[in-house]
Formats: sequence, structure tokens, C-alpha cells
Amino acid sequence: MDNVRRIPHPTADQDGLTRTAPHDAEAEEYVAGVIMHDRTAYLECSRLITREDIYQPGIRLIWDTVGGLVAENKQLHPVIVRAEIEKQKRLREVEGGNLLLRLGAQTIPGVMAPAFAERIADTARIRRHDEYANEIKAAILAGATADELDKLTTTHQAREERRSTLGQGPSHLTNSFVDWDPFFATDFGNIQLLPGQLMAPGQQITVVGDGKAGKSLIVQEWLWRTATGQSFLGDRPQDPIPVLYVDAENGQQDIQERFLSYGAGPGRMGLLTYASFPPIRPLDTAGGGADLMAMVGEAEAQIVCLDTVSRFISGPENDADTWLALYRHTLLPLKRAGIASVRLDHMGKDGERGARGSSAKTQDVDHVWELRAQGGGTLTLKRTHTRTGIGPDSFVVVRQSRKDGNRYLPGATRHVLMEYEQMQEAIEGSVEWLVAQIDRLGLPDDAGNPRTKAALANAGIKAAKAKIEAAVRTRKNRDNLGSRNGFPETFPDDVPGERSPGTPTGTEKPQVNHSPGTSREPSGNPGSPPSPPPKVGEGEGAAVPQDTNEVLCTVCETPLTGYRRDRGYDTHLGCDPETGSHPDQPHDAA
Repeated sequence: MDNVRRIPHPTADQDGLTRTAPHDAEAEEYVAGVIMHDRTAYLECSRLITREDIYQPGIRLIWDTVGGLVAENKQLHPVIVRAEIEKQKRLREVEGGNLLLRLGAQTIPGVMAPAFAERIADTARIRRHDEYANEIKAAILAGATADELDKLTTTHQAREERRSTLGQGPSHLTNSFVDWDPFFATDFGNIQLLPGQLMAPGQQITVVGDGKAGKSLIVQEWLWRTATGQSFLGDRPQDPIPVLYVDAENGQQDIQERFLSYGAGPGRMGLLTYASFPPIRPLDTAGGGADLMAMVGEAEAQIVCLDTVSRFISGPENDADTWLALYRHTLLPLKRAGIASVRLDHMGKDGERGARGSSAKTQDVDHVWELRAQGGGTLTLKRTHTRTGIGPDSFVVVRQSRKDGNRYLPGATRHVLMEYEQMQEAIEGSVEWLVAQIDRLGLPDDAGNPRTKAALANAGIKAAKAKIEAAVRTRKNRDNLGSRNGFPETFPDDVPGERSPGTPTGTEKPQVNHSPGTSREPSGNPGSPPSPPPKVGEGEGAAVPQDTNEVLCTVCETPLTGYRRDRGYDTHLGCDPETGSHPDQPHDAA
């Protein structure tokens, strides 16, 4: 029948269920076989491809497992790889282990591995273009506009450019070369800080604090406002920035309640991606670094937060090698890609020494911020280490909140700067500067030396004994002079618990700045309690005479003195009428 002309049949519909995405199965199997034997082959291939470039799930699992063994400096062999996968109870993904035996027996020389890795990288790039084309087709069928299609194209191009920057593809080595003309044309001294002025784009910072200082509270609100284009700590709003918050510390019930209290909610999360207890490998290993970078790529994040960093490591916290490995496998790829990172950390037993663990923690970060609670909702945020010196060095913050029973009201929690308008600038370290710091801590003008020294020590403010005594005398003399130099006539309206002269003391509350969705219903405050018996003055040893004109604080029931009594206030600076907390009995923040 050779003389019979055959009629060609049309090819099968490639858009049907039988269609597979472009991939190079042969190259993937050869690479998987050789890296189970050869550490150098894995390292060479890892310069060219990542786990996302591998199409077959079983091969991707082998790649991840070998990466973890290499990071832990363990021996390589298909039997060892099988044992590791069996520990994870995932043998079914590699044909019960048969895939490992087959690929391990059909291995190639290690020097050939990079050539096959390049084939995988090229095919993966084609596959991404194929996925993009399918996305465009689906959008057209769904009635997308030209602008929406242009946005998809821009997103695809940005992803490809980011992959090149992150080090995927043969050009990853040359991407580190400095292009001199644009380099010297860049004004690094005129950097636009991120909202809140705590860091610049691409920088890495650590926020350190005691367990009850409320690190997560302030950082969660900060990054939510950053992701939604809102202002924070008095800074002007900027365009929304994609944020990835990786949390292994807080339960989902707490997360929900907190974000609702900030004013967040459905449709108001912006570009914030939140990973709650993600099953990623330790970030001080190669596998963990790859996991996090995959999450970053999926979220297209420009800021990553780790809460708390000690939850994401496998090595000893006091071992410098642990933090060097964290930097090598996770933080360095982030920094190379220009992605900023925020690490939350716990304070050590000795608060003067900062974060617990090895001092190597601070070697790779641009700034270290220490958060300390001062009582009455007042916080100090002080920069104790900086690599660049860009931005402010300290903030005094007030945490505003309102509760209904044990729950925080929606939109009623926020952190604001405690700013005193018209306050004179004083040279740091001078008596005037020290007086201003004591004022910020909310001590009354008649506070004696012991109480003042204790408050300064708790706030981490160091000063000589002679200067403290001089500052105490200066503050006491202000009562006699009938003036308070440099202090404003009224406090900002958004300081909790403050009432300017003339403000009703009944059911009305002072006006505050609310987040979106905040309830503005007034709530009642109790009236002033009866006057207590005379008390002994602090540090003086003399009894306070009965004063018929004495005004008591409605929170702590102690006498008001100085400018606060003269100007009509009914609470001390550090007392919070919402929670009943005051400096002698600090209130634990949620």
C-alpha cells in the first residue's frame, strides 16, 4: 500500500485537558539525579535555577530536600535523601521512593549539571510567557479593557525583571556590576524614607522590645498603613507599598481583633499579604531562604516582616553562626533584590544590652529600634544602632485605644506622636534637654530626685547625677515662678486622657483623630472622687497641709500641682482615664 496517499489528521486541541505547560522533563531528571550525589553540582545549578523553575513536583521536592542537606553540611546520597523525605511523610510524591532510586542510578557527571540547568531555566522562561499569554487570553474573554491588559503586561515584565535581579538566569553574576554613570548620578543623601521614617526602601531593621511592650501592635499598624497608603507617626501619606507580614507569634483571633481595632477590615487591607504560621523551613538554611523568596515573589512584596525572628531559625540563638547563616541564606537575597525587611525581636535579660542572643544580630541590619513602654500608653522608640544615620533617632509615641469590656473597639486604636508645639529645642545632654525628657515621661513638677532618677533609668535615658539634681530644681522652681518655660498652652487633642482648659469633664471625651470606621460616640467618665487624707510629699518627708482648693487627679486620686492644676486639667500627664493606668501602676498593652 505504498502507493496510497495518506491524508494527515489535524493535531489535537492543545487547549484541551491533555495539554501540558512547556517543560524539559529530561533535563529536570538528570539534574535531580546528579545533585543527590554531588554537592558542587547542586551549588552550580542553584546559581542558574530555583525551585520555581522546576515543573515536576517530585523533582522539586528532591531539589528542596537536597538544598536542606547542603545547608546543614550533611552527606549526600539517594538513600539519605529518601530518609529525609520519609521524615516529612511525603514519599508518595516521589513514587514511594522509586523515583529516587531510578534517578540516582541514571546519574550524569557533575560537570554536565549546569548545562542541563540552563535548559531548565530557558524552558521555565518559555513556560512563564505561556502562562502570561493564557492570562491575557482569559482576560480578553472576560471583557478586560485595554488599560487592564496593559497592566497585566507591565506586571509580567516587572516579574521577569525581578527574577533577573534576584539572581535567576545566566546573567545573575553580571547584575552585581556597578554602572558608574547612573551610580554617581544618584543622590543617596536625598532618599525618600518609607512612611513613619523608620527606614528607607531596601533597608533592614530590627525592632526590639520587652514581651509586653507591644512590638507587634505598633509594627502591624505601621505596615498596614504603609500597604494602604496612609500616614503614620505624623508622616505624609505615600503610594501603597506591597507588604508581606510573616507571623509565627500571634494567633489568628488576636490578629483579627487588632486589625479591626486599627480600622482595617474587608476591602481595607490594601497591598498587605499576611502569612500566619507558614510551614516554611528555617530561614538560616538554604531551603528556608528559598521558601521565603518564593513567598516574596508571589506577594510581589517590597517590605517583609518577620514576627518574631527567633521563631524562624533552627540554630542556637546565642551562636553567631546562626545569624550569619540567616543573613547568607535569607537577608542577603532580600537586600540584593532591594526588598526591605523588618525583624521583631525580644529584649534580653539585661535591657541595657539590647536584644537577647549573639551580638552578630546587629551586624547586618541598617537600624536597631528599641521600644519601651513608659506607662499610661506612652512609648519611646529609640534608635540604638544605625549604619546610615538617615532619619530621626527617637520618637515619643502615644498608643490610643478604647475598649468595650475586654474587646478593643473597631478603628479606635492607633499610635500617634507626642509632640509639644512651641517646645524650645535644647542641646542634647544639657539641663534644659533633660528637663524636656522628664516632662515627656509625665512626672509632676514636684517629683524628687529618687523618683526622677528611677523614671529616667526605666526610660533608658542616661544623665549625670548633678544634672538630674539641677533638672529637678529647675522643674520645682517653675511652680514658684508661675510659668513653664517652653511648654505649650494646650496639649494636642489626640493625646489620650488630656483635657484642655474649658473641656467638659462630664460625658464628653476630647476629640481625637480616628482611623477609618472609628465610632465617634462619646462615652462617660466618672466624676472626681472625694479628697483623700493629706499625704506625705515625695522625697521631702513633710506632711502636705490640707488645702481647701486642692484638685485631685480623677485617675490616681493624688493632688494635681503646678501648671496642670493652674490650667484646669483634671488628670496627670501620664494617667489614662480610659484604662485607669498611671505611672505608679503601668498598664500592660495588648
